[in-house]
Amino acid sequence: MTAMRELGPDAVTLDERPIARRIGLILLDTDHTTETDFARLVASGEIGVYAARVAYANPTTPENLMAMRPRLAKAAAAILPGSELDAICFSCSSASAVIGDDTVRDAIRAGKPGVAVITPALAAANALAALGARKIAMLTPYLAETTRPLAAYMQAKGFHLAGVTCLGFDDDREMARISPASLVEAAVAATPDDAEALFISCTALRAVSVVAKIEARIGRPVVTSNQATAWECLSLCGATADPARAGRLFALDRPKAA
Repeated sequence: MTAMRELGPDAVTLDERPIARRIGLILLDTDHTTETDFARLVASGEIGVYAARVAYANPTTPENLMAMRPRLAKAAAAILPGSELDAICFSCSSASAVIGDDTVRDAIRAGKPGVAVITPALAAANALAALGARKIAMLTPYLAETTRPLAAYMQAKGFHLAGVTCLGFDDDREMARISPASLVEAAVAATPDDAEALFISCTALRAVSVVAKIEARIGRPVVTSNQATAWECLSLCGATADPARAGRLFALDRPKAA
């Protein structure tokens, strides 16, 4: 048998972190889309993305969204236990509006103390403010009862709603199946002439890949849930992305809060 030699830890140099920056994602266990979008827009040799999932039961109603709140701390704690994160994103637009940003933040910090917390609703509001838009159109895939809290959230942030369109789905797995080409046409139809920008809500939608196409059709900026959270995560990490990949927003620095 060949002799085995153990050199010991002193024989090598340890980096402070395996990867320079770390972003956590808390996903619904039915989410098909966020990880793919973050792999495209955020993850790199310098930024790692690490996900945990929370139990979620359709239909997508305010009551079912609210039911996730007690599960957030455990999910946050499960992301790289014992290691610091630069931020955690709770990747559900409608739930962040229903539960509330402060409540989401406190729940996540109960599992990961002191971490920066990003929600799609607040990230979208910050993105729209950075783009200089105050009169906006909004498109969601949700039922009307689930769209209303998000519309109220955006109004509370100071936005005037020029139009609100919802597609009437109650299952986020079906929302993820809406074709990008269909999203383009729905977005065009949902944007009235007097809207300064369009917000497409829902992290389940495969909208990131068609942001530039929609902007070209409507001639105005487009903000989507995953695009906005990716932009905030990159900004917190001091990184940028190619505007051609995700619309006009990615040409901007991170703004003051909406």
